[in-house]
Amino acid sequence: MLQKVIFFYFVFINVMAFVVYGIDKLRSTKAGKSRVSEKELHTFTLIGGFLGSTLAMALFRHKISKSSFLIKHILILLLWITGIVYYFTQVDTINFLR
Repeated sequence: MLQKVIFFYFVFINVMAFVVYGIDKLRSTKAGKSRVSEKELHTFTLIGGFLGSTLAMALFRHKISKSSFLIKHILILLLWITGIVYYFTQVDTINFLR
């Protein structure tokens, strides 16, 4: 049961991250529109939306030329990769996959 909740959470948060990045890209092309803050964008990545945000950055070519943003994004990705690798190498994976 918990595995399904976690799975649906990650699907939801990644779709939301993708949509929020898309909204910010759309607003960036229109003068006078309020933008999504970089802090909020990084928060979506940090709370699990790393796949959706990375995909949105690549597809929309959004925030990829801003090095300070990109460095923070990459650091968050490395944090997630480290956590995932640790989980699947140190924690009992059979219990998670059931």
